[in-house]
Amino acid sequence: MEHSDIEADDYNDSAETLRVTVPKDVGGGRLDAVLAKLLPDYSRSRLARWIDEGSVLLNDKPASPKTKLWGGETILVEVKPDPQQTAFQPEALDFPVIYQDATLVVIDKPAGLVVHPAAGNWSGTLLNGLLYRYPELAGVPRAGIVHRLDKDTSGLMVVARTLKAQTELVRQLQARTVKRHYLAIAQGNLARDGKVDAPIGRDPKNRLKMAVVDNGKPAVTHYTILENFTRHCLVECRLETGRTHQIRVHMAHLGHSLAADPVYGGRPSSHSPAMLAMLAGFGRQALHAARLGLIHPETGEAQQWECPLPADMQALLALLREENT
Repeated sequence: MEHSDIEADDYNDSAETLRVTVPKDVGGGRLDAVLAKLLPDYSRSRLARWIDEGSVLLNDKPASPKTKLWGGETILVEVKPDPQQTAFQPEALDFPVIYQDATLVVIDKPAGLVVHPAAGNWSGTLLNGLLYRYPELAGVPRAGIVHRLDKDTSGLMVVARTLKAQTELVRQLQARTVKRHYLAIAQGNLARDGKVDAPIGRDPKNRLKMAVVDNGKPAVTHYTILENFTRHCLVECRLETGRTHQIRVHMAHLGHSLAADPVYGGRPSSHSPAMLAMLAGFGRQALHAARLGLIHPETGEAQQWECPLPADMQALLALLREENT
């Protein structure tokens, strides 16, 4: 391919514009393929995304990735920062800390807070907030996070402040010695306490969901009935393993999906208008990580923390009890 003229111009504080003159020997090549050759520092998928977003102009006009080039055209490329490369930035976020020392931090994660940056949530996550509040976590993988909660699950999480502590806490999780107890409001009534020992993997019918599948990873959940209501029950769930959506999947597998679960919940049976309104506006699965126990990585002492139910689950329980009388 002939030499192409590429110039860089300042565009704004977070991007620059590359001006590319297409060489004459492209021979009818597609825009995305030609750009991939002219700008090898950027992946083809990233260039294609910029084209789709309108960040690439061909002779000052938006173009399709399939547009044919014949040489001599001028291409303007707005080079944007890769969100994955800028995700691990400190941000001032509000989340309750219930315990901290030089080795670890225990937080009460609010419902709605994403734990780790990922597609669709490259900022505003717990990780960003941890880096802001504890700058030394920039030197610890994943900012010290050793386990996660779903975005809309509230409750206790432990974060390591040193690499040594993180390594030890991961070891405890793998050895299944970390005690994690959850409170959940499930649909229907359970007859007795029990255990679900069923492997979990991707749902073959919907890759966005998890399910009990034969070739899944081992998953064990113990559950204890705390209170039965007319059409719901309050249960305590204790995890032996920590699979994605484990409690939600296992309770749905039992036929007792968590109340208001937007992914795994079935349609609630007949309710009063007040209860229907409460469930419709609840906005998340009724699940809270209420108790966390572990061996302190530095002192070797057994420690345990508890946090009360958040206001939304307390309100749901109050209505269930009121309608149960």
